[in-house]
Amino acid sequence: MASEPIRHSLIVVAGPTAVGKTAAAIGLARRFNGEIVSADSRQIYRGMDIGTAKPTAEERVAASHQLLDIRDPGDEFSLAEYVALARAAIDAIIARRRLPILAGGTPLYLNAVTEGWRIPEVPPDWALRDSLEAEAAREGLAPLEARLAAVDPVAATRTAGNLRRIIRALEVHTITGRPMSAQEGQEPPPYRIMQAILTLDRPALHVRADARIARMIEAGLVAEVQALLDRGYAPASPAMTGIGYAEIIAHLRDGLSLPDAVTRIAINTHRYIRHQETWFRRNRTATRYDVATAGWEEALQTDVSTFLAMG
Repeated sequence: MASEPIRHSLIVVAGPTAVGKTAAAIGLARRFNGEIVSADSRQIYRGMDIGTAKPTAEERVAASHQLLDIRDPGDEFSLAEYVALARAAIDAIIARRRLPILAGGTPLYLNAVTEGWRIPEVPPDWALRDSLEAEAAREGLAPLEARLAAVDPVAATRTAGNLRRIIRALEVHTITGRPMSAQEGQEPPPYRIMQAILTLDRPALHVRADARIARMIEAGLVAEVQALLDRGYAPASPAMTGIGYAEIIAHLRDGLSLPDAVTRIAINTHRYIRHQETWFRRNRTATRYDVATAGWEEALQTDVSTFLAMG
């Protein structure tokens, strides 16, 4: 399907962990000549397949997936980098006269693309960060908050009490000479966007998530984490602190029993599901599809077809 409406359209498939986003996105891609752009903050990392529920080789054959396996687990990866890569991937899919489908469960990634966030593309200054962190350890947050309030009062209000964000705002101002808040904002993205949020009542979703965790253990999650440690990736690196990996590291390095590690993974996954649902409830423009309702997939595909025809 290479009609004019598709050339300027973006379909978003969002929802909490284990709700079935991958299968739904693949179904849309196969019907509407689409390609999938991942919006998952952990699936970007190479070698982290089982614990991130990354699409399988068979699923990648069924539909083309972009922004998987693009960084090593020890790499830093910013929101600004993600947005730039996602927009480039979407534009490339449109240039191929195919339908881009943004699919995933990382709300920050989804919102940044669909709401057209402008994010300062300022590389990290590690020496400055280390200095500011050391200062905070010695003197507390108050001096850093006062310094930020003097140069960027808007950012100071937004970042109150959050050391990481305070340091980032000071870093951006130091490097660019301009307040971070003045470099942020939103502009309408250059696409017609239809957003679909998949839902399921929380107890049933927890059952699904717990079953998936059990499958991850059976599929070799412990060995996957051990292999990453053997390759030299530090437990404190950004990727390795994710749910599933941190708990298995505690099992391998700190003597936590495997059953207790699995329990921790489930507890932290349930907590993250609540976080995702809180974000998704704020979205007033998306259409919701209860995956426990018969015919929801057909309804989704019908709605996408109607949306594209209206372009």
